[in-house]
Amino acid sequence: MNFAMLASLLTALCTVLGALPILLFTQVTHRGRDILLAFTAGIMVSASTYGLIPSALRLSNLFVLSAGVLLGTAVLLLMERYVPHEDPHHAAEGSALRTGAFFFLAAMALHNLPEGLSVGVSYGSSSHSLGAVVALSIGLQNVPEGFLTALFLITRGMRKHQAIGWTAMTGLVEWLFCWVGYTFSDGFQAIVPYGLAFAAGAMLFVVYKELIPESHGDGNERSSTFAFIVGLLFMIGMTHMLT
Repeated sequence: MNFAMLASLLTALCTVLGALPILLFTQVTHRGRDILLAFTAGIMVSASTYGLIPSALRLSNLFVLSAGVLLGTAVLLLMERYVPHEDPHHAAEGSALRTGAFFFLAAMALHNLPEGLSVGVSYGSSSHSLGAVVALSIGLQNVPEGFLTALFLITRGMRKHQAIGWTAMTGLVEWLFCWVGYTFSDGFQAIVPYGLAFAAGAMLFVVYKELIPESHGDGNERSSTFAFIVGLLFMIGMTHMLT
């Protein structure tokens, strides 16, 4: 148990490690922000369609995948409708926790939830080597995810130390759910594919509802489209190297 929690803590800290380079950034232009938003959207689409969805299918079937994706989409839709938040004003500055930042953080936290469960369930399984392999692969993927999360938050006007703090909170979700997955490993074996599909649905909702419209609002459509494709290919390459 202690080793499983330590491994999961290290994977969560990889999220913070990836966020630290934002301390080197001084200012992001409006065009640069749109490009970074589109790049982040490409990363999230790739992580969903090339990582989470195939993993859910390997562990279950099309029904489970569809149910999980639709549930993740529905939860984010309900949060947008009933949780108080500001409507996005693309040219306005101010509070970083506007709609886009709020739902982006929610999506990343939901994305880390099944990852934490996966690490815990893997360590609780009969295969002693599975936990280490899963923890290592998730930890390596958390580095660019942490960077992109923190970078997105500072493009919304958040202070750098606050962005790192919020990014760390998304990693904490992963650590906590590792404990849940390890403690109840037998009961959570069947839930993991639902969780992976749920995270995919939540991320795709944020991409289509927030990131793409935000990145196309000020005449930077061409550069943002190219950045989206580069982000998509970048994450596919990362996933391919780690699997």
